[in-house]
Amino acid sequence: MNEYLWLIPFFPLLGFLINGLFGRNFSEKVVGTIGAGAIFLSFVTTLFAFNELLSLEPEHRVFIQKLYTWMATGNFSVDVAFRFDPLSAVMTLVVTGVGFLIHVYSIGYMHGDRGFFRYFAFLNLFTFAMLLLVLGNNFLILFLGWEGVGLCSYLLIGFWYEKVDYANAGMKAFIVNRIGDFGFLLGMFLIFKHFGSLDFDQVFSNASAVPAGVITAITLLLFVGATGKSAQIPLYVWLPDAMAGPTPVSALIHAATMVTAGVYMVSRASALYILSPLALTVVAVVGVATALFAATMAITSQDIKKVLAYSTISQLGYMFLAAGVGAFSAAIFHLMTHAFFKALLFLGAGSVMHALANETNLMKMGGLRKHLPTTFWTFLVGGLAIAGIPGFSGFFSKDEILWKAFSSPFGSPVLWAVGALAAGITAFYIFRMIYLAFYGESRVDPEVALHIHESPKVMTIPLMILAVLSIIGGYVGIPHVYMGLEHFLEPVFESSKLAMASEAAEHASLTTELILMGVSVLIALVGIYVAYQLYVKNPEKPKQLAQSMRGLYTLLYNKYYVDEIYQAVFVKPFVNISNVFFWRFFDVKIVDGIVNGVAKTFGGVAAVLRRTQTGVVQMYALSLMLGAILIFGYLILR
Repeated sequence: MNEYLWLIPFFPLLGFLINGLFGRNFSEKVVGTIGAGAIFLSFVTTLFAFNELLSLEPEHRVFIQKLYTWMATGNFSVDVAFRFDPLSAVMTLVVTGVGFLIHVYSIGYMHGDRGFFRYFAFLNLFTFAMLLLVLGNNFLILFLGWEGVGLCSYLLIGFWYEKVDYANAGMKAFIVNRIGDFGFLLGMFLIFKHFGSLDFDQVFSNASAVPAGVITAITLLLFVGATGKSAQIPLYVWLPDAMAGPTPVSALIHAATMVTAGVYMVSRASALYILSPLALTVVAVVGVATALFAATMAITSQDIKKVLAYSTISQLGYMFLAAGVGAFSAAIFHLMTHAFFKALLFLGAGSVMHALANETNLMKMGGLRKHLPTTFWTFLVGGLAIAGIPGFSGFFSKDEILWKAFSSPFGSPVLWAVGALAAGITAFYIFRMIYLAFYGESRVDPEVALHIHESPKVMTIPLMILAVLSIIGGYVGIPHVYMGLEHFLEPVFESSKLAMASEAAEHASLTTELILMGVSVLIALVGIYVAYQLYVKNPEKPKQLAQSMRGLYTLLYNKYYVDEIYQAVFVKPFVNISNVFFWRFFDVKIVDGIVNGVAKTFGGVAAVLRRTQTGVVQMYALSLMLGAILIFGYLILR
């Protein structure tokens, strides 16, 4: 398999080149077939590689393919090389599998858009960059893919760039991610300085020989990058605005690419993180705080896509909570199940928008389950999965995280309690959204209501497949089902497992685990029940509560005014400094002054010299005579 790994990222790159260069001349059917077909070929190649990986003994489950040496100087070299091990296998299956369904769905969703070929070209490039990120065998290749997904998110979030707000949303995502990427770069520089290599095997195998303070600095700097890509406090602000792009783009960003990059990177570097309890604590605290913080903002949001955006931020927080308590397998497990139900929810939201002429306001929906039965039932499955209801995929991965947060040597009851509270709020706001959109009286504009229709099969079939995955996807995490995901990932996280060999955690009994599981499920059921009472039984009650708690409601509705604070503290001062100092003074007076001064100097010299060019022959003859006399005199006097 070592010889064919390059084909996995190659097919999307080829699709990008074909559609990008020639797609303008193709029909939508041809463009869509090329775009989706490229991802399907990557998925099939990944399945072959995965099958070969399973045939090996656990300790030997890794394929590395070196294509060529990218750069070499002295003892340092970086190869363009791909790594296929259990972690990258799971990530690649998610990226290509879920990505393929999103591409197929996009054929119906983007039908008639004048940028159809450009859309599929960018979508293929996005997938290529993410595959480069998860398959890279060193930090530099990972970073190349890291920057690639950042670029593609900018291109796709601002896809309809004619609208200024959409273009600004793409720019906001790009700039906020550059802040995080600066931290990532500094972390890589430290790795290079202290390890002399960026290769994963060399760095991780020598990690214990590097001073603890250096490891802490590296891991914290890398985590700064993760907070940008994976939208954690304080760099989460770009993700809600990313809803400006086409809805399938949101599904791809939230489920299969981009935002999962930070979780993958931290998990890949588990051998470093496990050596720094401080870094793990920071990751866990930021993760659980983000999970709760984002969940509260979703409570009052009236935009169906933004509710899901805050949901993604919150669920990513759970993944970082798991990584922060050393449960890296649980983080990847939730990343996988989240890909299923979050792609389902976003594509379901797209189906609703497709039926309502792109309406996203929940207050202008209602009663849609009668008109959109397939969308409703699949959306409901996604809601039950993310709420953590037993039997659905989210239950298994969410409860695994909460259990590890409680029982791990790096965890605590406080982390469990905050995580459980966030889970209850998640169940509430997800079902608030479901009830507002699909239940009650219709609030749809009368003209739009005349044309409500279920989406075509090219959109509903991916919804059905994702609904099935949202049900069965969690069972791979059960140890006795097949091999259990944690057991499969064990070789990748072996170093962290050894460091936690004291998993004194098994200090907590099975009874305790079952009790905590029951409590978390009960909290989720309470959240669903409260949403039912407020938005189905007593639909006037939410307005009354908003009035009685006006201050809290306003705070949540305005997202804690974080965007306004950032605007006042960071954006405006930097814009003012740029305008007053860097532009009007430094650029105009210094840079332009020097350039213009040089031009004026030469202009003045030229003005003097051109007076000698009179065009009078006698003057030229006199000049020649004077020159000859001067030369003759010089030769005599010398």
